[in-house]
Amino acid sequence: MNTQANRLVGLLLTPLLGACFLAGCGDDRSAGDEGPTNSESLKTQEKRAREVADAWHGSAAAAAWSRGYYPLADTTQPPESGWHSEADKQAYENRNIVRRGKLPTTAITQGKVEWRSGSTLSRPLVAPNTAYQSFAHYNNAGPRLSVTGVKLGETTIATSRGTATVPAWLFTLDGYDTPLKQVAVTPSKLPRSPIGRVEQGSTGGLWSVTGLSGRAVDSRVLTVRAGHGACDDGPVVNVLETDESIVLYASVAGERSGACSAQMIYQNVKVELRQPLADRVVLDALTARPVPYTEISGVIPG
Repeated sequence: MNTQANRLVGLLLTPLLGACFLAGCGDDRSAGDEGPTNSESLKTQEKRAREVADAWHGSAAAAAWSRGYYPLADTTQPPESGWHSEADKQAYENRNIVRRGKLPTTAITQGKVEWRSGSTLSRPLVAPNTAYQSFAHYNNAGPRLSVTGVKLGETTIATSRGTATVPAWLFTLDGYDTPLKQVAVTPSKLPRSPIGRVEQGSTGGLWSVTGLSGRAVDSRVLTVRAGHGACDDGPVVNVLETDESIVLYASVAGERSGACSAQMIYQNVKVELRQPLADRVVLDALTARPVPYTEISGVIPG
């Protein structure tokens, strides 16, 4: 199996094996069949979700989130012309990308994020070599891509405040007319939650929602990553909606006792909302923090 790396603040993640299933919908309602969890556990989870929503309401954390720059899409964007071959696509997914010669340095230290509303925010600009290292991790045998040059340009990306135009390093690839784009500014620091986290498995069997892998501000559907073990029937994600936030609270269905391999399995879960997402913050009930964009999926040992 090929390894796929995706970026969230520089993390290396595993390849896509998850499947989308099990829907959460409505305010204070269970996602899908309520069978996998008993009513008392669900009430405990809902109570925690409400505590998180209440703590964030009007908080300094909520204010900081509304002013920050938080990407909600992959910050590396393949060439608009598409890959020329399956071998090139595989090289990109494996991050087997080499460069010819040294990359230039830059005296520019700040870049501007600009939203469609006209709001702007200045953020530190990363150097071209740092940007290159965020998507090029290997130099192994097999298919590879070659970077032949780079220049500063811009791109658009989905953020917690809607689509924004941001500075980007445009990497020329050998044989391609359109560049590979890497967002060139750093995200804002996540605000400190006004309420502490709880331990996984406590609070009615509460688990963490590890990330958002898809969202649209005009949509009533979120795609989230949720984890479970090898000896259960998979994740269940429920949702509590308020005017300011969406709190996701996850658990696992059909846990079985006995010998079980030590691994974490991540899957896509579709979550349906009563109202369009708009600019509401998406929170994880376990950590009480915003759910970040990520591409965690598949099986991770341990």
